[in-house]
Amino acid sequence: MKKIITTLCLFILTAATCLAQQAKATFTNPLLPSGADPWVIYKNGYYYYTNSMGSRLVIWKTKRITDLANAEKKTIWVPPAGRPYSKELWAPELHFLRGRWYMYFAADDGSNNHHRMYVLENPSPDPMKGEWAFKGQVNDSTNKWAIDGSVFENKGQLYMIWAGWEGDQNGQQNIYIAKMKDPITIGSERVKISSPEYQWEKYGDLHDDNNPAHVNVNEGPEILKHKNQLFLIYSASGCWTDYYALGMLSTTTNSNLLDPASWKKSAEPVFKQSPENEVYAPGHNSFFKSPNGKEDWILYHANSQPGQGCGKDRSPRAQKFTWNPDGSPNFGIPLKTGVEMSVPKE
Repeated sequence: MKKIITTLCLFILTAATCLAQQAKATFTNPLLPSGADPWVIYKNGYYYYTNSMGSRLVIWKTKRITDLANAEKKTIWVPPAGRPYSKELWAPELHFLRGRWYMYFAADDGSNNHHRMYVLENPSPDPMKGEWAFKGQVNDSTNKWAIDGSVFENKGQLYMIWAGWEGDQNGQQNIYIAKMKDPITIGSERVKISSPEYQWEKYGDLHDDNNPAHVNVNEGPEILKHKNQLFLIYSASGCWTDYYALGMLSTTTNSNLLDPASWKKSAEPVFKQSPENEVYAPGHNSFFKSPNGKEDWILYHANSQPGQGCGKDRSPRAQKFTWNPDGSPNFGIPLKTGVEMSVPKE
């Protein structure tokens, strides 16, 4: 009898383990209840994630990006009060460059008109450890309003891309690019490679009694590489509208990336709201591969109801995407929350 009970217990434990493993094989969006401007990087077997927190910079560390809710979490930096970069910390991005970690972010003194880009540096192999040092502003010669900085490398050359103003007043956000001397220094003049031109890029009436304006928006630029092609995926229209969507610029790795003519803009958005799936204002994305390196995934934020705007209702979501015959990405449509998907393959 004891042997039968022992065998039965082992069977139950094995079945429970199998069920637990099966449960972990799928996930549903959103990954967190709230989190705008999600960014992720995979390094040494871990995903390191961050999103806009407003008043501080935070990193999550996890083996599975779909298990963010249970991930280790650490605040790496809180800005000192009374500085030009003390408030409205937006769109942080974590990069490993030249053997060190860098956290890029936009911040201001409480007035959006004063937003600029800044960077922290950490020589530790693990960004959750070691000391993060504030290295100052990442600035081109114009010193104009700037947010959403992202860095990428092409043929050994570092580049920064960001959203900025042509002048000193709000009204239109463009995408700019510049070469970098090193991870904390811009080394060329900025070049404008995208401005809102299609109607789907121009939804942006600000209903603010103190600052009534119509704002055309290109922002949140991110580079996606595929073979010899480079795709710059950006967010278009105001984030406060349901029409916030992703647009795309295309070029090749052999092009002069500082020549605006080398970038071709797609006439239609490549990822947009899906009222039938109750997904609104999808945008400000990043990309990652599955742990086995064979799957491509997009990470983005979105709202679950119309009219929720740019607040805390935006939540991070992930879904797998494919490639079109011409080599361009096919993101499909944003999936409804609560739909089970297979986790990225390990």
